[in-house]
Amino acid sequence: MSGILDQINAAHREISDGPVGAGEGRSLVLRRSYDAPVDEVWSACTDPARIRRWLAPVSGDLRVGGVFQVAEHTRGRVLHCDRPRLLRATWEYGQGSVTEVAVRLTEDPAGGTLLELRHASRAEVADELLRTRGPAGAVANGAGWDLTLLGLGHFLQGRDVDAVRREDAPQIREYALRSCRAWGAVSQAVWGIRADDLAGIVETAFRRVVPEVCN
Repeated sequence: MSGILDQINAAHREISDGPVGAGEGRSLVLRRSYDAPVDEVWSACTDPARIRRWLAPVSGDLRVGGVFQVAEHTRGRVLHCDRPRLLRATWEYGQGSVTEVAVRLTEDPAGGTLLELRHASRAEVADELLRTRGPAGAVANGAGWDLTLLGLGHFLQGRDVDAVRREDAPQIREYALRSCRAWGAVSQAVWGIRADDLAGIVETAFRRVVPEVCN
């Protein structure tokens, strides 16, 4: 359990404003380090044969301008590639739901690689979702990326990610819960969420991220 706490506490999370496409955007930002060189992390994030081992099957054209598909539900277009430092692509969940994801890699002064993931949505879309549905979606989205990058860490350690998910399911659920709490705290600081409402928001987000705990 201490390993889970260490990884949750070591990551940096923020919600910030910034451009997306030609307009204003709202971004979830997650930074964490890996005990692996930049080239190794870059390869794990850009080689389809390796991506499928920690994220999901990827098909399509991964060159700049190319369109790709992640599993069945997400597609995108590669917007920018600066090997081995920066990859930026659209991240599309369906008609009218176009966001952008950027992954930036730098050498960690403490050793290894620092990865920054920035997931940006158009400001008008993000603000409307916040107004009509509340912050649980953003909290769940952030926690989902936390879990994704946890899987990347397991892969870089040479572990079978599917086996880890099966064998360490209770620890991973705990990780998801603590991630939701961490993103809940970030959203509270940014959006002024009342303390009385925070627990319900975290619970809703957690149920979205790990639906099997509701069974």
